[in-house]
Amino acid sequence: MQGSNTYLLKMNAIVKEFPGVTALSNVNLYVKPGEVHALLGENGAGKSTLMKCLIGIHQPTSGTIYFNGEKLSNYGTSEALNKGLSMIHQELNPVLHRSVAENIWLGREPKNKFGFIDHKKMYQMTEDVLQKIDMPIDPKTELKELTVAGMQMIEIAKALSYDAKLIIMDEPTSSLTEKETQKLFEIIEKLKKENRSIIYISHKMEEVYTVCDTVTILRDGQSVGTASVKDTTSDELIQKMVGREVGNLYPDRQTKPKEEVKLSVHGLTDDKLFRKVSFDLRKGEVLGFAGLIGAGRTEVMEAVFGLRPFNEGKVMMDGKEIKVKSPVDAIQHKMAFLTEDRRQTGIFPMLSVGYNIASGDMDQYRNGFGLLDNKKIKEQAQEYVDSLRIKTSSVETEIQYLSGGNQQKALLAKWLLTDPDILILDEPTRGIDVGAKSEIHKMIAQLAAEGKSIILISSELPEILGMSDRVVVMHEGKVHGILENDQLTQEEIMEYATGAKDDFPEEVYADVNMKEEVV
Repeated sequence: MQGSNTYLLKMNAIVKEFPGVTALSNVNLYVKPGEVHALLGENGAGKSTLMKCLIGIHQPTSGTIYFNGEKLSNYGTSEALNKGLSMIHQELNPVLHRSVAENIWLGREPKNKFGFIDHKKMYQMTEDVLQKIDMPIDPKTELKELTVAGMQMIEIAKALSYDAKLIIMDEPTSSLTEKETQKLFEIIEKLKKENRSIIYISHKMEEVYTVCDTVTILRDGQSVGTASVKDTTSDELIQKMVGREVGNLYPDRQTKPKEEVKLSVHGLTDDKLFRKVSFDLRKGEVLGFAGLIGAGRTEVMEAVFGLRPFNEGKVMMDGKEIKVKSPVDAIQHKMAFLTEDRRQTGIFPMLSVGYNIASGDMDQYRNGFGLLDNKKIKEQAQEYVDSLRIKTSSVETEIQYLSGGNQQKALLAKWLLTDPDILILDEPTRGIDVGAKSEIHKMIAQLAAEGKSIILISSELPEILGMSDRVVVMHEGKVHGILENDQLTQEEIMEYATGAKDDFPEEVYADVNMKEEVV
């Protein structure tokens, strides 16, 4: 090992044991000053647990941590922050009904000489830190008014506000637009020049090669290698991460969609977030929905699924109009909806993996007395845990203790258990490692081959192009193009997504939004 002044951070032989499971086994991580250090691994490999040990959420079972020349032990998150360690978590926990300023300075608000919060000073401090990330927003704006991407940028501003020597970024671009991602990269370069260090956790290989200097790989709770990014290939990193060859990320589709229209949406409008949205979904089709964050894709699907009211338009299934006033109605029509934000609207964090999987249709587990058949729940949940390779010590483990990717798999299992005809997937592989992505893509292809109709919302254009039969592109709440995927390119999709192209201008928009019907 090099001298103690070579590294800003040294984590030596870290072991972390939970009841019945060893999450980390002799993990080493060394980070230099001014370095962007990628931390890679499949979901459940131990990345988040290692970082929680670093910032004081968990205490390591054994091992040593040196930071900035000082040995750290038995410390909490407040002490970690005071010493210059800060973390941007993948799962956001904003205080929605408080202002941007209050979220950034929560618990450390500036006080005046009388001991009261100095709001004027706090707003000025907020403007200063927002200026660093080029985010011109009123510090008094409530968090609930922001998009998920906006909340993510506020988390980045909060991390910068601690004047940290080392910032942990866990999937920091998962909710950001391409423009916001580039802005983040500029911020990272600026931090490097200030000799600050970054631990960068991401499943996006192109980001690792864009901003990272060094990479450490974890697999099954162990560190399996550290290397200079420029001396590795993405295939080498992936093979080390998963310990096996990963097949084609986007499987060959052996079947084509039928001509039969399963779902038809006509002129869906809510006046604020989307207007005159129309599209058809065929049986056995994967219909991609592309567009920049804020384009209205999620909001339209929430309306279709009964989560959000709409003022005009109609939804038809198998040629007949249906009334969907709530998710219960949608489920009865054999629809399923995997939401974008698994923490806020997906999982029941304090319930077991088994109950989360069963929650899509609890009635099927009731016996003649109306009581739940726990044995049946466990048996069926275990089948999905095995088939989807969900990493958990037991189906009785609370789902909050699973990694984000394994939580996502459990949510997929929940909806597959309802045997839906229509499956709406909103960012299904966000925050999921490359091995799990490949598995989920194969699952989508298999479901389509079985005749299921799938709507795939994704901000990753390679995923849209790799999985979709057709692509609906939205911009500012309206459909700008419905395109066959045979010859599509990322550049062409972006032209529609940014508004440069529009197949449905306002003069024909009041009629219908189906491309083949517009003359």
